[in-house]
Amino acid sequence: AFCPSIERYTAFRTMSTKVFVATDESRQTLLNCPTIPLRDGMAHPAIGFGTYKVGFIPASASSAVSSGDTTIQRTAKECVVDALDCGYRFLECAQFYGNESQVGEAIAESKIDRSDLFICSKVWTTTIEQGPDAIREQLDKSLADLKTDYLDLYLIHWPVPGKHVEAYKTLEELKRQGKIRGLGVSNYAWEDYVELKESGLEFLPLVNQIEINPFLYRSKTIDNFQKEGVVMQSYRSLRDGKAFDHPTLLELASKYDKTAAQILGRWCVQKGFIYVPKSVKKERMVENAQVFDFELSDQDMSTLDALTTNDATDIFVQLYRKCVNRDTSKDGTLEGVKMDITKD
Repeated sequence: AFCPSIERYTAFRTMSTKVFVATDESRQTLLNCPTIPLRDGMAHPAIGFGTYKVGFIPASASSAVSSGDTTIQRTAKECVVDALDCGYRFLECAQFYGNESQVGEAIAESKIDRSDLFICSKVWTTTIEQGPDAIREQLDKSLADLKTDYLDLYLIHWPVPGKHVEAYKTLEELKRQGKIRGLGVSNYAWEDYVELKESGLEFLPLVNQIEINPFLYRSKTIDNFQKEGVVMQSYRSLRDGKAFDHPTLLELASKYDKTAAQILGRWCVQKGFIYVPKSVKKERMVENAQVFDFELSDQDMSTLDALTTNDATDIFVQLYRKCVNRDTSKDGTLEGVKMDITKD
């Protein structure tokens, strides 16, 4: 997930007084959500449930570092049980999130067939730096924690300089063994992808998971990846709730009789990105998923596209430089970091 400082979630969603409750109809909408085809033929659900900071705050998470706050509201198991009951079937997980065992407990309790789930995990920077043996061990741990014998997708969490290409080739080996069905990357700049592709791969990345929302819409980078056949997974789709009071979102929410969260979610799916909202509250899980029953006009989509500022992309570049070495032996340095990347 994300690297920058994240203030405690305090933003309101809209002035709406709507109450969102899971119903048979809302469950069926999620169970029958659209899918996006991946280059290998897999069908990727267009919406999933993100598990970052769900029941656990990683020690190096920016919010924990900046505020010392590691308070949790509910366990990951409780949250994922609710998400599955709401109808979510794509679960977005990661080694770094520190909660895969609880996610696995929720899956086991649900008794949902494994074939009906789409599970994605990511290998963290520390393991990537340690090398192939550590990556193999970590995958086995994630599989055991999640109580499954394969992952639908396994991603490189950050393009650790000098290490991410070797790590990806290790994932190719694990795919050949049947432990991973599809491979992908996360937080890759276009230049990282080019480096990876030019190394010679048997299995090109299916997805790139990056922050995407109207306030950080890096259209040139996204277009480059999409032209390569890489599907974009969006994290911070809802911008951690920090923009729910933005005048443009409130105006559109009123126009479409939706909430600000649903406007952001609809923008994401209408762009063709994988939408990965997260919440620890069941009513929000229901709300976040109600994005398939309306369509934003072309003009309103363009208005949202224009919310990204030069300052936002400049901040992104600084965060990228900070995060690719995060938690490794080179943490805090720019050693090996690409200084000239496509920022928009």
